[in-house]
Order: sequence, then structure tokens, then C-alpha cells
Amino acid sequence: MLLTDKINEAVSFLSQKIPRAPDVAVILGSGLGALARRVEGAAVVDYADIPHWPRSTAPGHAGRLVVGSFAGLPVAMMQGRVHYYEGYSMEEVTFPTRVLAKLGAHSLVVTNAAGGIDTKVPPGTIYAITDHINFMGTNPLIGPNLDEMGPRFPDMTHAYDRDYVEKLAAAAQKQGIPLARGVYMAFSGPSFETPAEIRMARAMGADLAGMSTVPEVIAANHMGLRVCGVSCVANYAAGITD
Repeated sequence: MLLTDKINEAVSFLSQKIPRAPDVAVILGSGLGALARRVEGAAVVDYADIPHWPRSTAPGHAGRLVVGSFAGLPVAMMQGRVHYYEGYSMEEVTFPTRVLAKLGAHSLVVTNAAGGIDTKVPPGTIYAITDHINFMGTNPLIGPNLDEMGPRFPDMTHAYDRDYVEKLAAAAQKQGIPLARGVYMAFSGPSFETPAEIRMARAMGADLAGMSTVPEVIAANHMGLRVCGVSCVANYAAGITD
């Protein structure tokens, strides 16, 4: 079955299960799934029930799609994502993003827990992701282009919407939350990075290291979605401290 047919089948299924199409899709990363409990009028769909939707196997990822209203905005929140290191193909990793875009989402909020590379930024800090480095060794757009979804060579100059970065900064300031801004570097995993790899990442301009997010962001940009990236520094990356 063609990827477009799989996407359309999943969209058709979800259209019958949810109260209304989402304006914004949110991918909740490790430890962040509880936010979906605040969605009002929620329809909850297990990933296992959605045609062709990959199932989460990573710890802390519930594997459910929650669709409803959040702060008055129609949203679809993914309680957990799938990762390349779980053995899924890039097509499968980005499948949910493509389905939610076809369902109606115009923006994607990606969140993750990451290793901190900047010694001046302690664990617990929230970052607005301003750019990324794809060090996963592959790209979700490899292969025949899905012309009906986006161009062969999508521009990634502003992969993370600059206006959204400023909105994040304003919201953080209003709440009294320190917000850093930085570059996220994606490794394939599942092994953590070595100290030498972290030194390389720092030399290349990265502030954060992780194993997710970048494939979804590439697919979202390919389809013309605006992207907002948020990362929580869970710990210092390898070799930063003893």
C-alpha cells in the first residue's frame, strides 16, 4: 500500500473518532504526557487502534492520541512518540505528523527531554529550540517525493518558526520561567552519546543532544506546517560533569 493511501486511511478513521479537526498538533516527549490530561472534551484513541499508526515502546510514552480543546484551541496531543532507534523506519516515525497535518493541523509543537551541552545551563532548564543539526545518518524525505504534500527540496532556513520562539519567550517571562534558546542535535540512539561525540556536538554549535524530534520537524516543514520546539534539559550530556 502506498504511503499516501495509508495516511488517508488513518485520517478517515480519526475523522470519525474525534470531535473536531485540530488546529495544532502536539508531540509530548518523555515525561511530558501528563499535559494531555488538561485537554477538555477529549476523545482518546489508542495508537494500536489507528490504521498503520506505529506503537510506542519507549518508557514513559503512553501511546495514545488525545484530541479536544486546550485553552480554547482545538488540539491533538500525542502521548508519546516513536523513535528511529526502536526499529521503525523514518516513514513510520513521521507517519503521525503527516496524518495530523492532513487532518487539519497548521502547526506542530514538538517537545522532548534532552541532554544539556552548555555547562552554564543547568538541568531543569527549558529551551526554545531555534534550529537543529540532523546527525541521525538519514532523512525522512529520502525516496520518491510526495509531491501532493510538499516540494522535493523543502527550505529549512527557518525550520522552527521565529514568531513562535518569541511567543514562547513572552509566555515564559510572564510565568517567571527562565527560557534558554538553542540548537538541538539529533543522534540515532539508543546508546547515549560518548563524551567525544558531545565535544563534537559542542564544536558544531549544539546546545542539546537527543534522539528524536528532528524527523518530525523535517516532515512538518515539508508539508508547510509552522513548528514550535520545546526541550527540557533532563541531565548534562556525557562528559560534561563527573
